[in-house]
Amino acid sequence: MLWRALFAFLVLPGIVAFAVPLALVAERLNTFSPRPPGLLSLFAGVIVLMWCTVVFYVSGRGTLAPWSPPQKLVAVGPYRFSRNPMYVGVTLILSGWAVLFWSLTLMVYCALVLLAFHIRVIVGEEPWLQRTFGADWESYRARVPRWLF
Repeated sequence: MLWRALFAFLVLPGIVAFAVPLALVAERLNTFSPRPPGLLSLFAGVIVLMWCTVVFYVSGRGTLAPWSPPQKLVAVGPYRFSRNPMYVGVTLILSGWAVLFWSLTLMVYCALVLLAFHIRVIVGEEPWLQRTFGADWESYRARVPRWLF
């Protein structure tokens, strides 16, 4: 399962949070000037995402991939503050790229990804969590916000 967790970490957030944004600004890679707030956001997002991946693997006995979801409801670590900290982490990474490159294209991409995350959570993930974890999910849902507030 460790290999599945690593593969899922590299493929899913790797494409959305790294490959696509860098492809969108490929022509500017050699000419941009780093902005500290962008670097801070990017690194914070990477840390949150890595923390979530470890917690999913250790506490939930699964991965962030839909083909290998956690077997137990994860409500520890960053999941004490948000029901979706992985998506928060990816959004921080995307915001960091947008600020680093001062790119309207990356800002729009970030907004579209965030909208897609929100729809995915409401339409797919939360109903699955309700069916899978029942009362535990309801209790968790009542005390922890979907995002950060």
